[in-house]
Amino acid sequence: MPEDDTQSLHGTHGDVLTAVSEGMVALLKEYYGRGPTQAKTYYYDDLVVCVLRGGFTRVEQTLLDGGRGYAVIEQRMAFQEVMRDRFTAVIEHATGRPVIGFMSGNQQKPDMICEVFVLSPTDLIADHELPTAPAIRTDR
Repeated sequence: MPEDDTQSLHGTHGDVLTAVSEGMVALLKEYYGRGPTQAKTYYYDDLVVCVLRGGFTRVEQTLLDGGRGYAVIEQRMAFQEVMRDRFTAVIEHATGRPVIGFMSGNQQKPDMICEVFVLSPTDLIADHELPTAPAIRTDR
């Protein structure tokens, strides 16, 4: 990777990766009561991906053991949507760039959470497509 790609407004590429991983783990620990046991972050161009492992709560593990894994996934997806602004703030602070896209996914075997962020500027989205204010959800 060229040296220019390893720098951000807030330090080296490694500093950004560490800030994202530690920030995401800290948020999950704060709000779940326990956090992931592993985190790995990837940052290239306009994309940040954070993969987290471990950290099921006792309630979640009980549901999983009882064959109710779908309930755990559903609850985690709802939680991640509510946490959108907090997750986004971690990424924006670490990279110095605005987040214009956030997607989240979970699986159980092996257990993984994946948080994906698209940063601005990007050639994926035309300027006229960028939101000028937070989007209002109409699906509720």
